[in-house]
Amino acid sequence: MSEAVTLERIHEDLVDIKGEIKFLKHVMEEEYEFSDWAKRELAEARKIPDSELISHEEAKKRILAK
Repeated sequence: MSEAVTLERIHEDLVDIKGEIKFLKHVMEEEYEFSDWAKRELAEARKIPDSELISHEEAKKRILAK
């Protein structure tokens, strides 16, 4: 049985979404510096040849197959 959708419920959802968007905008505007660990991990990841990587679609297939 589904819940009836009311204007009040839609308004509450939109207010929640608006708050989440404001938070995400704030996070994106911040300037963060990578930790030494993150810098090492990024450097190692960049050494992997493209030929060894898989596509996003292939990753989804593998995950969904489990």
